[in-house]
Amino acid sequence: MRVDAFDYHLPADRIAQEARPRGSSRLLALDRRSGAVAHRRFAELPDLLRPGDLLVRNDVRVRPARLYGRDAENRLVEIFLLRAAGEGRRRWLALAKPGRRAKPGRRIVFDENIGAEVVGVADDGVRTVLFDGPFDDGLLDRLGHTPLPPYIRRDAGAPDRPQDRTAYQTVFAREPLAVAAPTAGMHFTEESLERIRARGVEIADLTLAVGAGTFKPVTADDTDAHVLPPEDVVLPAATRASVAAAKTSGRRVLAVGTTVARSVEADARRPDAAEPGERRFATDLFITPGFEFQVLDGLLTNFHLPRSTLLMLVSAFAGRERVLAAYAEAIREGYAFYSFGDAMFIA
Repeated sequence: MRVDAFDYHLPADRIAQEARPRGSSRLLALDRRSGAVAHRRFAELPDLLRPGDLLVRNDVRVRPARLYGRDAENRLVEIFLLRAAGEGRRRWLALAKPGRRAKPGRRIVFDENIGAEVVGVADDGVRTVLFDGPFDDGLLDRLGHTPLPPYIRRDAGAPDRPQDRTAYQTVFAREPLAVAAPTAGMHFTEESLERIRARGVEIADLTLAVGAGTFKPVTADDTDAHVLPPEDVVLPAATRASVAAAKTSGRRVLAVGTTVARSVEADARRPDAAEPGERRFATDLFITPGFEFQVLDGLLTNFHLPRSTLLMLVSAFAGRERVLAAYAEAIREGYAFYSFGDAMFIA
């Protein structure tokens, strides 16, 4: 399918630059069969849920993966850590900006005690950097910056705003494995989750380690030519059992975000899908219109970038024309878009 079929015009002032109080966003409710739209507040989400629904969320925590250092000429270099690659967390895979300041053999200094050498560059631009010593979670917390997406404008190298660190994280986040937030989950407060449970809705968790591929633009002309980088998924035995029980009894399975949608649909397609137990696997499942959903009955999600794989997934679930019509109405009605923006509930 042509990628430009997922294009739309978004005025720049619709891109949310600041986080609002958690749970205060607007909520566009879309009927995926009729295309009918209703304008609500996120606080009304429990009213849209049914007793017996299963709400599945991604409990991954975002680590402060963006580092700012200086090269030998004292020029600023951004090193975006993707994942540890051995040697007791000394060796990491990373992205660099600008890349010309992070060529093999270059040294980047982050403070008076911590530096790293760029020891390799892959064809896709991913660097291998070797730190002077183990670069553990304590150093990440001290030197790292919140990996806000590039459309949220912040001064390079400036200290994190405390509200950014808090807001770009869900209240139920656990293990720090992600370099981007599962943003649909950021709307929830502890109070809203209690209201949902009180309505008789079951809540289950999985973990998908959101990677930098979530920011990767689709540069191909056709969706068939785009490949998603694989991301690691952990599906606990209890969550898999809850999904299976809900499908067997005809109850709805609702995903909090596209990461959850991909995880449960990928699990349903594994050869051992019918067998109980925990599953750990990597998925590069790319969902576009024509995809046959086996698990999902509803989706809570934010508004996504034009031509993005996330918009393609939402379009596959609710229909491209209906989704783009809903986006057009959201723009007319002044909704805020992207990570710090408003939400959609599609069912």
